[in-house]
Amino acid sequence: MPFLTEPEPPRGIALEVLPGIRRIVARNPGIMTYHGTNTYLIAAADGLTVLDPGPDDPAHVRDILAAAGTLPIKRILLSHTHHDHLGATAALQSATGARTYGFERAAALHFTPDHPLADGDAVAGLTAVHTPGHASDHLAFAYQDILFSADHVMSWSSSIVNPPDGDMQAYYASLQRLLDRADRLYLPGHGPALPEPRSLVEEMLAHRRKRESAILEALHGAPASVADLAARLYAKQNPMLKIAAERNVLAHLLKLRAEGFAAEHGAVWHAT
Repeated sequence: MPFLTEPEPPRGIALEVLPGIRRIVARNPGIMTYHGTNTYLIAAADGLTVLDPGPDDPAHVRDILAAAGTLPIKRILLSHTHHDHLGATAALQSATGARTYGFERAAALHFTPDHPLADGDAVAGLTAVHTPGHASDHLAFAYQDILFSADHVMSWSSSIVNPPDGDMQAYYASLQRLLDRADRLYLPGHGPALPEPRSLVEEMLAHRRKRESAILEALHGAPASVADLAARLYAKQNPMLKIAAERNVLAHLLKLRAEGFAAEHGAVWHAT
């Protein structure tokens, strides 16, 4: 797939992405986060909206506050409650008094948004688009003709779908939902902006369908465990990527089971 790369962004600096939108990349680079989580500062009539405060890192919170300068941070939006997006929320809220906004059914048990959002709700010029799959509480945010796509569609890599909160059926449906939209640019949760996003979304969906067909073909050959299937279908050497591959395979198998194409006996799966 035609993923994008970018040089490591400067740390502690708010970079202008588009007029009224700036991006600060958190200091949490890694094999699953690329250069780090993107925190977006979005200009609003009454001050700033912060989308995804990032990981629990005091330095990153200081970076957000410094970038805001004299502009008040009026609200904090969460695309989803994975720790690398949610972690700094409490500290940023404590420093600013801003109210939090997130999906009405948060996946993190320790977080309840001050303002729960349902699909289609609008706040400060952004419209919530519920896109479960990577996470059950995942929201993209539509803003004019762009989409803050968070972790559902990223420019540098595909997303992990990690059961039980990650759901492959929902992931397929959310990708299809994005294909039905006409956004010209995605601003993802990690990595650079993604122009002409439809082509990548189409390839992601096709890639997942091809992977699912390969899993089912392997099961028609012989029953197999999740680990066996992942080792056969993914060429991953890094231990973390091996785990991610196994979680993706499990997500595919659970989808196939729900659709009546696979079944599990103990740790072994077979085609039905």
